[in-house]
Amino acid sequence: MSVLSTLQRKKSKLVVGLMSGTSADGIDAALVRISGCGTSTRLAQLAFAAYPYPEGLRKLVLDNSLPGRGSVDLLCQLNVLLAHLFADAVKKIARKARVRLSAIDLIGSHGQTVHHLPRPRRAFGKVIRSTLQIGDPSTIAKLTGIPTVGDFRPADMAVGGEGAPLVPYFDYLLFRSKTKNRILLNIGGIANLTALPKNCSVMQVSAFDIGPGNMIIDALMMKLYGRNYDAHGRIALKGSIVPWLLFDLMSHPYFRRRPPKSTGREVFGGTLLPSILKYKAKLRREDLIATVTELTAFSVFDQYNRFVADRMSADEVLVSGGGVHNRAIMHALKDYFRPARVRALESAGFSSDAKEAVCFAVLANETVSEHPGNIPGVTGAARPVVLGKICL
Repeated sequence: MSVLSTLQRKKSKLVVGLMSGTSADGIDAALVRISGCGTSTRLAQLAFAAYPYPEGLRKLVLDNSLPGRGSVDLLCQLNVLLAHLFADAVKKIARKARVRLSAIDLIGSHGQTVHHLPRPRRAFGKVIRSTLQIGDPSTIAKLTGIPTVGDFRPADMAVGGEGAPLVPYFDYLLFRSKTKNRILLNIGGIANLTALPKNCSVMQVSAFDIGPGNMIIDALMMKLYGRNYDAHGRIALKGSIVPWLLFDLMSHPYFRRRPPKSTGREVFGGTLLPSILKYKAKLRREDLIATVTELTAFSVFDQYNRFVADRMSADEVLVSGGGVHNRAIMHALKDYFRPARVRALESAGFSSDAKEAVCFAVLANETVSEHPGNIPGVTGAARPVVLGKICL
């Protein structure tokens, strides 16, 4: 274990963070220099890039993420195939930054979630929570020659947590403020929120998955327009919101569940789409897109009002993820949260696109430093735990 001892003694490390979200459209890779750990963490982002999956792979991953659609042999192969693609992403980001691969100290890889079952279930006398991220970290380590931390979620779930969201610990380390009540909002396939009261301790952080971010918009765009997403929200901005349909979508029971809570494609991926598509004959396409786009923004404000506002009135909302580029979402958020300022994460000096990849670089650093990376009040875990598996 001399490799870990050496890593722990280093004053600063070059770390690559890898992330592929519920949209399953590719790999985000960030190269950062990290000094310190815990609340002494300091970082500088050196390079970031998004590497799309090869043609047809996204559909294969999504098809194998739904019950009754996947097969164990394909999942087995995808687990290794994605690890090769993650390793390629590490090599590419190193070349982009003009850094030798051998100079990189550590990789943190979230992997590709194909199924997430955070609610407790009884099986053969045991109460279990389960999750599956593919893109084997041991394979990444061997293909790159770099120690790799992966499979972050199961440790939290083993002690009664939901295994998500994990970004709030990163939010606390990097974005807490002595003077402002901050909301950190990430809009990927799923939207999640972190509330950081001014001058807060880690025990005062609250966070949870809100519900669908871009997931339903993207799926509807593919069905109605044959496109992967609504670029800059242009189609949503041309349409009109259908109030009764928005009200119907907001009646989903997940929105009434109190935190801690997390969700994914299992809840919102294939279930809501058919109920929306049955109206395509009598509603304009752009109105459907406008309505599901409004669902993303309105559900954020709804969940803030239900579960955060009574304890913290937001001074500013910092937005990251793909949704930050959707003008319809951002315009709606600004209207809902006024007078609080709604801004892209860049206003705080960080890349909104790179945030989650950077997060898993930081969480990997916490793991090799033997620091817990979960927040029990956020995930519902019984105690703080060191996350992930370290693959040498």
